[in-house]
Amino acid sequence: MGNHFHLLLETPQPNLVSGMKWLLSTYSQGWNRARMRRGHVFQGRYKAVPVNASDSDPHYFKALADYIHLNPSRAGLAGGKRGPLLSYPWSSLPSHHKGNGPAWLESARILRAFQLAQDGRGRRAYVAWLEARASQDEGKIDEKAMEAIRRGWYLGKESFKDKLLNMLEKPQIRSGARRRVSGAERDHGEKEALRIVEEGCQTLGLPAGASGLDKLKKTDPRKVRLAILLRSHTSVSNAWIAERLAMGHPGSVSRSVSVGRSMKETVKDTLKLGKMLKCVL
Repeated sequence: MGNHFHLLLETPQPNLVSGMKWLLSTYSQGWNRARMRRGHVFQGRYKAVPVNASDSDPHYFKALADYIHLNPSRAGLAGGKRGPLLSYPWSSLPSHHKGNGPAWLESARILRAFQLAQDGRGRRAYVAWLEARASQDEGKIDEKAMEAIRRGWYLGKESFKDKLLNMLEKPQIRSGARRRVSGAERDHGEKEALRIVEEGCQTLGLPAGASGLDKLKKTDPRKVRLAILLRSHTSVSNAWIAERLAMGHPGSVSRSVSVGRSMKETVKDTLKLGKMLKCVL
């Protein structure tokens, strides 16, 4: 939207905070670099509202999916007399419609909630449902659901609230256990980082293992490009990058990335490499 955005996210692990921190900071860095500016891009902290996404009770999940996709209609930007919702460029709806979205876009989850076939017919039926609502009532949502989305701290029935409260009342995790959870939260980021390193080394003609990489300069331009991608598209630390790419001290990684980002040719080559490796923000 003009001054905010909405995401419907499901986290396989309890890592929403670290995930959103990475997403917002990475986007802000790219935005500022592209416009040669500094400072904050987003104002204040994001708002997170837990939603009951159970297959046995999909009402609120469906309401939230509709709320997001019909937002351009309520804002007077698309839908009805202002053209189809599919024409709005800043929405996932066109990708849901064509079935050609990125791997993380879960069209099947939405279609299942609406009891629609998980194929082209189901996708077209869902879009037709939204377009009709945009034309008939300008994308209005059930008032009770709308109130819960805007002002509530959860989205679901009373039983879902009780479940959330029960989770909050559990004893605090000891510091040692918290570290183990944090390690689990890094699993997903490290898997993506390993993929980028493996495919990147193959694309750039670099040795596959750390022992082979150690024979090259710590500031080898190819290493620097991979390090920039890893910092921009994953949550792994400089220490992880330094060890995996044999770039010396973590501080050396930070300096190399900073210098690389200031060089137009390096940025150009890194963007090209990112497209080849399908690194999506």
